Amino acid sequence: MEADPAGGPATDASGLVLDAADRLFFALGFSGTSMDDLARDLGMSKKTIYRYYPGKRALLAAVLDRQFARVERALTAAAESAAGRPFAEQVASFLVAAGNELSRIGAPQLLWGRGDPMLRPYVEQRVEDVVYRRVDALFAAGHERGLLPTPPELLSVITRGALERLLESELPRELDRSAADLLQATIDVVLHGALRPVGGEAGPGAAGRG
Repeated sequence: MEADPAGGPATDASGLVLDAADRLFFALGFSGTSMDDLARDLGMSKKTIYRYYPGKRALLAAVLDRQFARVERALTAAAESAAGRPFAEQVASFLVAAGNELSRIGAPQLLWGRGDPMLRPYVEQRVEDVVYRRVDALFAAGHERGLLPTPPELLSVITRGALERLLESELPRELDRSAADLLQATIDVVLHGALRPVGGEAGPGAAGRG
């Protein structure tokens, strides 16, 4: 048994190692954390750690698997909570949740500068599977419903670029706003201009734009 999937503390040795690695990797960076650091933090030998995880990369992969499982649950909850609301609100709810979760787990730092280059394709694939494929499906559904005259592929590219740049840049810190807040502003500025209300449906901020 590993750490509680709901986010609670682990109670077995394997889960305790995973919890400690999670904390150290995202505090110090993957390259800045050694197995000696991990053993010291846990008060156990490296031999014991290797009994559960064959190396640091395998340990980071396990950490990321758990983190992305949490991201997936959060995005599913965001989509379910926005079901039945105007399409613009569904888009905003999903993307802000994605920005919050990716910022929280530190995936951008691992992907764009602080991580092991050999793990970059792994992290990219997890972001693709967990986040971007859902974004693509959301825009495709809006296009099929006649809510998006703009090609959904173009909106996906714009959204990916905005999300990645906001998460990796210093702008949130400089403006003292979260990446998710700035992503919401990006949605207001760019995406709402591409949304076409149908049958009286209107998105946030639609009033007074006529």
